[in-house]
Amino acid sequence: MTTKAIPKSTGITLTRRQRRLLNAVLYHFFVGLVGIAMVYPILWMVSASFKETADIWQNISSIWPKSLHLENYSNGWKGFGGISFTTFYKNSFIYSGFGTLFQVASSAVVAYGFARIEFSGKRICFALMLSTMMLPDQVRMIPQYILFNELGWVNSFAPLLVPRLGGAAFFIFMIIQFIRGIPTELDEAAMIDGCGKAGIFFRIILPQLTPAMITAAIFSFYWTWDDFMTPLIYLNSPKMYTVSVALRAFSDRGGGGATDWGAIFAMSTLSLLPVFIIFVAFQRYLVEGISTTGLKG
Repeated sequence: MTTKAIPKSTGITLTRRQRRLLNAVLYHFFVGLVGIAMVYPILWMVSASFKETADIWQNISSIWPKSLHLENYSNGWKGFGGISFTTFYKNSFIYSGFGTLFQVASSAVVAYGFARIEFSGKRICFALMLSTMMLPDQVRMIPQYILFNELGWVNSFAPLLVPRLGGAAFFIFMIIQFIRGIPTELDEAAMIDGCGKAGIFFRIILPQLTPAMITAAIFSFYWTWDDFMTPLIYLNSPKMYTVSVALRAFSDRGGGGATDWGAIFAMSTLSLLPVFIIFVAFQRYLVEGISTTGLKG
């Protein structure tokens, strides 16, 4: 009776450390590819801001300009119709600055009411507030315009800023989750010392909401700075335009002539600077606010 020899396995056996190293290399490789895909459009735009218009579209795949044309920034900053981008940036900072302040401050007050104060119909009001997040902007766009037009607010910043005094459902919910992580014993101790509801909010709750409010402020500023539709609907005069609307109007600065794409990309690049600076300056609070929101003490 003959027996067959069992062939030895020729597979490569990796140790646990080698498997971890291989997984780490593959993970960083794919994350790097995704990161390059996300950053490439921004790098292309910055590169295009230094190119001639002809060079932009003839060498669309090239990210390196043949020569630097710094005049794109000076030409772009001149704006159009005798209105420079200084005016447009001022309008954007008014809209984004005051809009963020109104929205975050109002959201904090409303969130405190839902999180700490008992009143009749609280659950119904809370459910209605959350349901507004599922309401498309297109549903309320026309009724809002009719209302603000009747009030005579069109072509002013009132329709852009006044609605923000009611807060935003997303930020209200986020701050509520943060407030729930603050021990209620602090409220009770403050009440024993004679603090009312307002005193508890300003002296106890508000100082501890810094990470959550900064996180809300960053998101609010981002979304407001990038907002295109709302200023386009309510701001008719070019002197009232924000940067986002001005960039669209700038595409035909010559009144039917050739579009200066180099200047447009230059101004688009500059429009990213406020967002980038705010992120770098407050990223510590952003991470802290996101990581601690929803944790209960």
